Amino acid sequence: MDEFTIIRRYFTRTPKRTDVVKGIGDDAAVVRVPLGFELVVSTDTLVESVHFPREAPPRSIGHKALTTSLSDLAAMGADPAWFTLNLTLPEAFPEWLLSFSQGLFEIADTYPLDLVGGNLSRGPLCIATQVLGLVPSGRFLSRSGAAVGDKIYVSGTLGNAGHAFNLIQKGEPLTPPFFNAYYSPTPRLALGKALRGVASAAIDISDGLILDMEHLAMASGVEATLIMENLPISSTLKATVTEEACGSLALFSGGDYELLFTVPPHNIPLVHTLTDSMDCPLTLIGEVTASLGGVKVIHASGEPFHISQKGFQHF
Repeated sequence: MDEFTIIRRYFTRTPKRTDVVKGIGDDAAVVRVPLGFELVVSTDTLVESVHFPREAPPRSIGHKALTTSLSDLAAMGADPAWFTLNLTLPEAFPEWLLSFSQGLFEIADTYPLDLVGGNLSRGPLCIATQVLGLVPSGRFLSRSGAAVGDKIYVSGTLGNAGHAFNLIQKGEPLTPPFFNAYYSPTPRLALGKALRGVASAAIDISDGLILDMEHLAMASGVEATLIMENLPISSTLKATVTEEACGSLALFSGGDYELLFTVPPHNIPLVHTLTDSMDCPLTLIGEVTASLGGVKVIHASGEPFHISQKGFQHF
């Protein structure tokens, strides 16, 4: 089966969006950006044995390839519109391609998101997705903008994906809550849109709470103080590992893809409104305390918590 047959059989579909002028089948895609909007672009790469194990179900790899990229758009307050796919395969197995493409499009069909191009090559299994979204001009969220006195919030719960990764490393099976957290996290797109004009800064948690909080703090030129006891941890995780392990997973493990954001004091009532309307909890976990640039963690008593590591880093 040659590459053009693979593209035609598994990845070519009639666009669902009316703003796709020219999709798959030409040298490049052409899309129409509406007047009054800006284009938000992000890309992610998944590598076998780094981001997923060799034995991972291809359908779940398809889920992960797109949900993790969409989380970047959520952090910017953007609406997803289009994506491209660069797929490197060691072999063209029809069963694998069918299952992978089904998983990919299950996520794409959840949103008005069209695949408009990409590339296919032979080599070690590697999936690179580029997502493109739209945001009203001047309304995007970014990592910079946090100020002293802002409150720090996080969506959802922390640590489930990290525990799943640990189980995978040990060759142990994943129960549904941990399987879903690792392979199909929920991109908080509705929350990201709702935070336009509410949050002063935002980032998604891909590399761990501490490391991503540090990215936001450094971009904003501030110091963030997090309260250990306030970190949201699922009842499932609490029932599975020790309290100490829960805290370590919540702080340092990556892959949760929740939104971490800061809110000026005058917008806090709006966050309370969002908490009632969103399908995920929003938890106050700390405050921007100084104009320094960095992160510290304390207990509710005020006693410092020693940060022993940072989070996931490739190098």
